[in-house]
Amino acid sequence: GLGLNRTNTDMLLSAKCGLYKAGTIDVLDIKNVDMENHIYGKIEAKSGKSAFEYIKKVIELALAGEIDATVTAPIHKEALNLAGFHYAGHTEIYSDLTKTKDYVMMLVDDNFRIAHVSTHVSMKMACELVKKDRIIKVIKLTNEMLRRLDIENPRIAVAGLNPHAGEGGLFGDEEIREIIPAIESARKLGINADGAFPPDTIFSRAKGGEFDAVIAMYHDQGHIALKTAGFVYDKDGKWSSISGVNVTLGLPIIRTSVDHGVAFDKAGVGIANPQSMIQAIKLAVKLAS
Repeated sequence: GLGLNRTNTDMLLSAKCGLYKAGTIDVLDIKNVDMENHIYGKIEAKSGKSAFEYIKKVIELALAGEIDATVTAPIHKEALNLAGFHYAGHTEIYSDLTKTKDYVMMLVDDNFRIAHVSTHVSMKMACELVKKDRIIKVIKLTNEMLRRLDIENPRIAVAGLNPHAGEGGLFGDEEIREIIPAIESARKLGINADGAFPPDTIFSRAKGGEFDAVIAMYHDQGHIALKTAGFVYDKDGKWSSISGVNVTLGLPIIRTSVDHGVAFDKAGVGIANPQSMIQAIKLAVKLAS
């Protein structure tokens, strides 16, 4: 199904023993998956347990300096929680196991980058999390990331929360109370941040190259923008292109990931689109260089 065999895989008991050469996939086997009885595409607690143990292992290796970066594949959140690991996703696991308090999810598709003030929370909670201090932290971590990508004076746009960025308070005052004061504070730190911009146009402007990154106020505000640009479906609902990388900012280690879900309908048959994974690996290598 997957087209893997002993001629192009190197099964490892330690990350230090890998061949790490072109044409070979080095696989660290922590022997927690029963492949003979494994069922592809099925939500099971044992699969969630195995996935968590691999994530934990790779974080430990990175913290110990045995590997330079980590790249994660999708994880099924229901399976994870069935196994007793009550996390919203990879980002929360990484922040917990690395003891990182302030972290940010950024989506990247080439030069189109979107960082998020909040992620896996309800819409009601997302609005409550639009606070000056949090926005400043997101702007700062975004600026640091852009500099790591060799952008000397990053241009950061900050989206509003409300329609028309509040229209001077007519449609909500979060921009006046929280967002604009955060931008002003970031500027005092020497960061080239601007806004608050109407959310319905600022992402297109950034996609066109006017800004190096956009700060989105909540999960879907940023995800819809990037995935509309990077995900292309045909008339039958099948992916013809899937582009985008998830990066966790603020961690003591490098973590990138694909920007899509588990695709259980393609599991184990070797037909999944690798585009996002290839991008994630390349970005991790660049950040580690």
